[in-house]
Amino acid sequence: MITRLELKNFTAFRDLEIKFSPKINVLIGENGTGKTHLLKAAYGLCAGGTLFKNKPDISKDELEMALTSKLLRLFMPLDEKLGKMRRHGVAENAQLEANFSPGMRVAVTFHTNSKSLVIQNSENYEECLSAPIFIPTKEVLSFMKGFNSLYERYGLSFDQTYQDICLLMDLPEIRPEALYEKSKWAMTEIEGICGGRFVFYGGGKVTFKTVDAEYSANSMAEGFRKAGMLSRLLETGAIQPGVSGPLFWDEPESNLNPKLMKLLVQILLELSRNGQQIILATHDYVLLKWFDLLMDKGKEDHVRFHSLYRDPDTAEIKVASTEDYLKITPNPIDEAFGFLINQEIENDMGDLGK
Repeated sequence: MITRLELKNFTAFRDLEIKFSPKINVLIGENGTGKTHLLKAAYGLCAGGTLFKNKPDISKDELEMALTSKLLRLFMPLDEKLGKMRRHGVAENAQLEANFSPGMRVAVTFHTNSKSLVIQNSENYEECLSAPIFIPTKEVLSFMKGFNSLYERYGLSFDQTYQDICLLMDLPEIRPEALYEKSKWAMTEIEGICGGRFVFYGGGKVTFKTVDAEYSANSMAEGFRKAGMLSRLLETGAIQPGVSGPLFWDEPESNLNPKLMKLLVQILLELSRNGQQIILATHDYVLLKWFDLLMDKGKEDHVRFHSLYRDPDTAEIKVASTEDYLKITPNPIDEAFGFLINQEIENDMGDLGK
């Protein structure tokens, strides 16, 4: 699992350090405060798990080129130049550093004209063998068919999180007897709410089956398709608590109704109780509040809230972290909800509501 991330002179960040909970982390912040960039940076540095697993004897030069390619395909900078991800107007190099448990670390740097990242430190990094998962904002079940081959051949304008998730969902499902018990439970709950299950035939072909009919996945509600992505990742073992690397999820609430949001939080809490680290970004009050209401300290639940914000004096992005929902500050989600309630009162009561 990833325990710490430090970003210096990288994209919007001047100097930011964030420490992650081993269980659940929730990032909030206004648009432009770097939530998705932070998720992608952490995910990119976690890619060592996949690289070392596929090629244990990878050289330092090969690792530098592989991590460079990963960041370029995740961030898609202007002209596909690494230097375009360096913070504008600073003299120092860009630096990214991640610490992993137990006792693993990687630190990389680059400057404006760099063709490749330079690894400054890779202490025990080769021991990182757990592959991370990144679920992007948009669902992918509706365009999986042929996506991977088109992505490689024509360089589609999707960042690599979309190809990565398509590849994971196109894996064969693991044997039912090998499925983690809580994965079975989560898949059954998702199927119950959706009224059926998504079936994967390979090559990106996906349908939706009910008891007595089969439909195109495209005909299903987008919220169901997002839930179907999670179910499929559990079915293939891509998400396997205690085995898989961190699960990154950007705006899981997108197109989900409140009933699905509650189930989603219940599933994520259950996965975290069994060893799955989760790092997500959200703009949604309902999702944020469900974590506060459903977490159970008696089951050793732990949710760390990270609020990204711009310092009013320097305009630099900072982070404030807390385990107490009531102490999240600043909290633009809660503030917006409060403004909405106040406006409703004012509309109903006129001057008396002011």
